[in-house]
Order: sequence, then structure tokens, then C-alpha cells
Amino acid sequence: MLDGIELGASIAHNGCCLTVTQVDGDRVSFDLMQETLQVTNLGELKLGDKVNVERAARFGDEIGGHSMSGHIMCLATVADVIRSPNNCTVWFEMPSALMKYVFTKGYIGIDGCSLTIGQVEGNRFCVHLIPETLERTIIQWRQVGDRINIEIDPQTQAIVDTVERVLAERRPA
Repeated sequence: MLDGIELGASIAHNGCCLTVTQVDGDRVSFDLMQETLQVTNLGELKLGDKVNVERAARFGDEIGGHSMSGHIMCLATVADVIRSPNNCTVWFEMPSALMKYVFTKGYIGIDGCSLTIGQVEGNRFCVHLIPETLERTIIQWRQVGDRINIEIDPQTQAIVDTVERVLAERRPA
């Protein structure tokens, strides 16, 4: 992953887009602002913890999923992990105010993994994971109580916010 990394490059860690500030051999450094530490799970990491790492896509690259920006909206908590042969369903609890952007068959960024939402119940939603996703991501190690980074689909957010604004403007005073 070091090939071509230079100052100013964007690299996502658990879905949070960070800018390279220093490259020293095989060590790459990033600055994390207070806002990043408050909104993401990056400040909770300890030496040796595993993270999802992804380089920024380049024009012409194949996009094998949904477009992700690396802008984390909030933290969610793992509420339940249900394992069965060749399948895993993980339930998450999220702040109620953001659930208006979460709907069945929509997508959401979970620690940088763009996943399809399975079901929605109140302030909870689940994703169904295939073995390939579990093999390639840190979701395989997630347990009840873990906090994960959430990126809301920006198109869904724009549509919901626009509809809410238009409806609010149409209400009689």
C-alpha cells in the first residue's frame, strides 16, 4: 500500500478520510483534529488494533461498490451479532436523529465498508454479511458494545433534507 503515497494523499482509516502529513520509510503519519477524535472511533484505537485502510480512488479506477467520501457523521454501537454458517447479521444502534437517512436496501458506510441495509427497527438497523466481506474487513472481530464509524449516503441525506425543507416552507404560518 506504500507505493505512490506522498504528502497530501488521502487514505481512509475505518472510513475516515485522513491526509498524509509525513512519510518516513514504511511509517505514514496523519493529523487527527479534535472533531475527528470526537466523531469517530479513531481516538479509541490502541497499539495493535486492526483498522480498515483504503487508498483514495483515482479517476478511471473501477468502483466496486457505493461511492464513499470518508466523512463520518456519527458513531453507532454494535447491538447484536448473529452468526450462522456462511452468514453473519450485525445489528447497530444509532442516534435517532440520523435514522431518517437509514432505510431498507439503502446503503451506509460502516467503518469504511459500504454495505446494504437489511432491516430497520426504531433506532436500529442491520446488515447481512457474506464470508468475503468478513474475510476482508475488521467487521469479523466486532462484538456487542463496539463503537463503529458511520457515513451516511450523501445523496440520501441531500434528498431527505431538501424534502424536509420544502415541506417546512409550505406549512402555513
